[in-house]
Amino acid sequence: MTSSFPHPGSGARPDLGLAGVRPGQAPAEGRAPGAGPGRDLLDPAVVARLSHLDVRARLVVEGFIAGMHRSPFHGFSVEFAEHRPYMPGDPLKNLDWKVWARTDRFLVKQYNEETNLRCHLLVDLSGSMGFRSARAAMSKIEYAQCLAASLAWLMLQQQDAVGVLLFADRPLRYVPARAVRSHLDVVLKTLAALEPQGRTRLGPALHELAERIKRRGLVVLCSDLMDRPAEVLAGLQHYRHDHHEVVVFHILDPDELEFPYTDSATFVDMESGERLTTEPWEIARRYRERLAAWTAQYRRQCREHRIDYVPVDTRTPFDQALLAYLEKRARLL
Repeated sequence: MTSSFPHPGSGARPDLGLAGVRPGQAPAEGRAPGAGPGRDLLDPAVVARLSHLDVRARLVVEGFIAGMHRSPFHGFSVEFAEHRPYMPGDPLKNLDWKVWARTDRFLVKQYNEETNLRCHLLVDLSGSMGFRSARAAMSKIEYAQCLAASLAWLMLQQQDAVGVLLFADRPLRYVPARAVRSHLDVVLKTLAALEPQGRTRLGPALHELAERIKRRGLVVLCSDLMDRPAEVLAGLQHYRHDHHEVVVFHILDPDELEFPYTDSATFVDMESGERLTTEPWEIARRYRERLAAWTAQYRRQCREHRIDYVPVDTRTPFDQALLAYLEKRARLL
């Protein structure tokens, strides 16, 4: 690593391990896993209490859709907005035949889309993704796991084909994109087995993964981007060169963003094991400056290459990420 970007294990506390609950552990008191969807089910602190990934993904999506129904935000096929009169040339499959049977009027359902977008979820499994601070409900890899599972659930509801590509310093697992509902089980089982492993080499891994995606579609990357920005951005540009649309979810821990440490501390690189003992107050200002410059570089160059850059931390409600996907989808269709 060089001094141009933050240390991958900054603030690491290996004793904390991964977030989550043990199998069978109950969710928050007073709320069962099947409770009605609501805003709280989009909170990572609540989602982390649910034991099974399929339950997490389903409730996140239900909470998100319920929130959209209560808002004035329309235009996606996850919800029905209104009818409009049938116009010559409209596909007959979009006619609402039930309304015709009741009223003898030809009306078309708006926002009832039948298109099939191919989406590929790229999830970073490098060692730095295992970091979880005491203030976070989830580690970065668990946040990426829940986010990717929720996106897969929502994509299949949208009748999009979804696939998964897992990588660290090299590609580790590839699940081709399919649009059938039964494919969700394959995707969720793949995501449920995620564990951080290997060193960070995002650039070469992204290039190799790009060669596996033959048909143009939407690429969604979930990563902490703890690598040299030039190499990562070169890998992302490979997808743009192949005419893919790209959304990057830059996942960081709150402590990595804020560096709240005050007492003497030993920081451990979660990939190399390298240790650094220091006084945090002596390096805090410089750390924050470098972090700001590092993230600004990603933001600026993603914008220049028409890549959607979405910064999130492991406390960010999941609806912000799901909405970023839907907004991108709306622009593509």
